Amino acid sequence: MNHATFWMYLLTMAGVTYLVRMLPMVLLKKQIKNRFILSFLHYIPYTVLSVMTVPAIFSATSSTISAWVGFAVAVVAAFFKRSLLTVAALSCVAVFVAETILHVCV
Repeated sequence: MNHATFWMYLLTMAGVTYLVRMLPMVLLKKQIKNRFILSFLHYIPYTVLSVMTVPAIFSATSSTISAWVGFAVAVVAAFFKRSLLTVAALSCVAVFVAETILHVCV
């Protein structure tokens, strides 16, 4: 990729990112009072994070079994209200152990 293409892509991405954040502030002057819209806007970040993370979980390991083990450990740890760092560390350790067991057994 040459420098011109890189800068074009970078400026386009920066512009789109800025517009998405700036337009609602400019177009919506009044406070939003509709409970449905407020609820919808509240859950958007969680939805986007889930949609981006969950498919990556199942394609990040060499085995679907170890991916399910890591996912299950993460869900259980999150259910018990562990911190994000703890959930990530526990699921990584679980995947490592599952991969090790799978490679030894196979």
